[in-house]
Amino acid sequence: MTLPAERQVPAVFIDRDGTLMHDADYCSDPKQVQVFQGVPEALRRLRERNYKLIIITNQSGIGRGFFTVEQYRAVEAEVLRQLGDGLIEATYFCPDVPGVPSKCRKPAPGMILQAARDHDADLARSFFIGDKEIDVECGRNAGVRTIRVRSGFDKMTDGSCADWVAEDLPAAANIIVDLRNE
Repeated sequence: MTLPAERQVPAVFIDRDGTLMHDADYCSDPKQVQVFQGVPEALRRLRERNYKLIIITNQSGIGRGFFTVEQYRAVEAEVLRQLGDGLIEATYFCPDVPGVPSKCRKPAPGMILQAARDHDADLARSFFIGDKEIDVECGRNAGVRTIRVRSGFDKMTDGSCADWVAEDLPAAANIIVDLRNE
């Protein structure tokens, strides 16, 4: 059951690899997890302003047979440990490989739409932060505002369709906090 709009809360949907942590290219070992400096503090600032924080991540390494769901879960647990208790509301991942029809693989909005239903998120007041243009497209397809960060492999953001571009997640959090304070 979806709550009426006035009872829904805003969310910040966040890509994992290249946004929250260094992109380890098919990360399958918790030892590879390195959360970017300043990210836990930035997430705490967003939580203090009552945003639900939800990770949205493509994990085609599962579909390609590079690693198992269990290995993915071990990496996810380490990411959550490094971020700190109680910051992340939920994590959604899509194991589908590129090139096949998928409702969840970004840029399709399926993971955001499911998370919004599951967590009573108000999409009109929500954001998506990611390091790739498919993250921006995913957010736009779901009807949320988008921020593209330059912390992943692709630092070139010229021509991005994002509402804002920021150096990293802490800078993106500053944009959201400043908008909330207006």
